[in-house]
Amino acid sequence: MRVLVTGGAGYIGSHAVRELARRGHEVVVYDNLSTGYRSFAGGFEFVEGDIGDRERLRPALRGAQAIMHFAAHCYVGESVENPQKYFHNNVECALNLLNTAVEAGVKNFVFSSTCAVYGVPVKVPISEDNPREPINPYGATKLLFEHALDAYSKAYGLRFAALRYFNAAGADESGEIGEAHDPETHLIPLALEAAQGIRPIEVFGRDYPTPDGTCIRDYIHVNDLAEAHALALEYLAGGGPSVALNLGTGQGHSVMEVLATVEAVTGCAPDRRYGPRRPGDPPALVADPARAQQVLGWKARRSLRNVVETAWRWMQNSSKVLAEAHG
Repeated sequence: MRVLVTGGAGYIGSHAVRELARRGHEVVVYDNLSTGYRSFAGGFEFVEGDIGDRERLRPALRGAQAIMHFAAHCYVGESVENPQKYFHNNVECALNLLNTAVEAGVKNFVFSSTCAVYGVPVKVPISEDNPREPINPYGATKLLFEHALDAYSKAYGLRFAALRYFNAAGADESGEIGEAHDPETHLIPLALEAAQGIRPIEVFGRDYPTPDGTCIRDYIHVNDLAEAHALALEYLAGGGPSVALNLGTGQGHSVMEVLATVEAVTGCAPDRRYGPRRPGDPPALVADPARAQQVLGWKARRSLRNVVETAWRWMQNSSKVLAEAHG
């Protein structure tokens, strides 16, 4: 199957691209390189373009049977400070992509959604039946696009899978691609930097109603996510109806557990500072992944230790890879 992967030169998208290729699919990477890296798309057909550019999208979509859409802004804090940026790209430009896809006759659409659509959950683990009440613009933009997919599915016969994932982490086992955000806001790469003495990590809150007082999150390996995306595509291509699924391990780990794992892997205790809770941070966000297992036959296979080990391998290799990418 020929698949257009928007944001395919970014973190999660580049891992999905490799998984699709391993499964025999023909991949076209479409990315404006605002946050992605051309080297992450090395060896694949590549089109530099924005999802808001219909004239650029049309030729890229020729012959495509499916779209896998990762091209979105994804910083919660930035979405609060600059909602215009998020609604423009994650909704307005994404709708342009969707309209162009319908015009091109594409019938299968896999969407990179997020557990942020739920907001503060009414119960944990979080199932797909949890009310969708986002508490920040980032989550709101993802939910709006889910609504658009649902409407287009009913009106135009488009089949979609909205994959709501939890805390993506880790890197490809090869060490060739991984997490390279600027600025970096995710716990595990920040903890690895702290273990190297680059800068201390700030722990927000030690008084949550959790066993050690720090937030609990569900950390899912990026390659487990990539496998789920490929399975979702094949599910749709096989005639499966549109579906929304949580992607997580079903097991939560606290900030202190993550720091302990980083110390075990690197041999160095991350230097840390303690600060107050961040507004809106729930004590625990953990997925109930049962529906994904039922629908796709998918289950996360990699542990927190594996997440940290692969992230550490990538971090040791990334300066060289990214330096070559910028030539």
